[in-house]
Amino acid sequence: MTHPSRRDLLVAASAAAVLGRGVVGAPRPRHTGDAHRGAVCVASANGLPATRRAYELVTDGYDPADAVVQGVRIIEDDPSDTSVGLGGLPNEDGIVELDACVMHGPTHKCGAVASLQNIRNPAMVALHVLRRTDHCLLVGEGALRFARQMGFQEENLLTESTRLEWLKWRENMSREDDRLNDDERDEPVGKVWVDPDRRAGLDRVRARPIQHQTGTVHCSAITPAGDIASCTSTSGLSWKIPGRVGDSPIIGAGNYCDNNIGAAGSTGRGEANLANLSSFLIVELMGRGMTPTEACLEAARRVVANTKEHRLRRADGTVTFDLKFYALRKDGAFGGATLWKGGSFAVCDERGARIEPAASVFDIAAPE
Repeated sequence: MTHPSRRDLLVAASAAAVLGRGVVGAPRPRHTGDAHRGAVCVASANGLPATRRAYELVTDGYDPADAVVQGVRIIEDDPSDTSVGLGGLPNEDGIVELDACVMHGPTHKCGAVASLQNIRNPAMVALHVLRRTDHCLLVGEGALRFARQMGFQEENLLTESTRLEWLKWRENMSREDDRLNDDERDEPVGKVWVDPDRRAGLDRVRARPIQHQTGTVHCSAITPAGDIASCTSTSGLSWKIPGRVGDSPIIGAGNYCDNNIGAAGSTGRGEANLANLSSFLIVELMGRGMTPTEACLEAARRVVANTKEHRLRRADGTVTFDLKFYALRKDGAFGGATLWKGGSFAVCDERGARIEPAASVFDIAAPE
């Protein structure tokens, strides 16, 4: 008779603690991606254009690493996506620091950069690390020097919109400093001059609450020949301590692939993912026979079970953050899972690019 492991007991206890809130149980979840076979690309929901581009490239014969990086590049170049690349939300000093990694299944090589400043496409730099060096990870000033050597041009990544977001956060941090909070400033007695090209951004920032963002983009692809690559890119946690590195550039945490099994990646609270090496775990679980959705759910349950800090747990056993996983298997099956109900991910295959619902650990939406 096989006895349950300590980890199994912890997971079961965590599930039992939140049954009153409707945890999705352990029975095999079904997903439309379970039956899919052949070439496919999956991504975080904000990566829908990335899946379309990556799928075009893999079906046109490109290396899967080039395909996923060029897909992610679209999101990095979009200043309206404040979780990556140009326009990414900055650290607490107002400086945008970017992280990314790429893994190439056929060679089982990886390349990554962390705390990279002034270069909008860290995923492309990471691909150069993979192909042109004997290293896996370059950080900070060294990563920037390497990017310059590879021909990348420096630029200011802080757009006017993200500068205003940062300034609003900075001014509203405390009433004990010399920066006036929004509700401490006296109203002008007349109209205030704002340059026309800045007014739209200023109006948007005024109209919404301060953002605390953990967004990222992940994209994985499998070619018609069955070769796999995966990529994750981020500007990291908004207002982070300078030098903070999350899970996105760490192979095994924010991104992992094995050409004999599949690939996985994540977005959300990087610290929780780093402590559990969830992407590696998901791929290993698929190698043991789980579907991509099952593997993503199991990894998510383990994150919940391993979250011990009181500040990160609610009295009902749920957690105070979200984490999303995306996975594809060697044969073309795909899936995803989140902690909270209502999550989704992007996929592109012979049916085209679309958003698919993700399975969830908690059968309720995240509390406001």
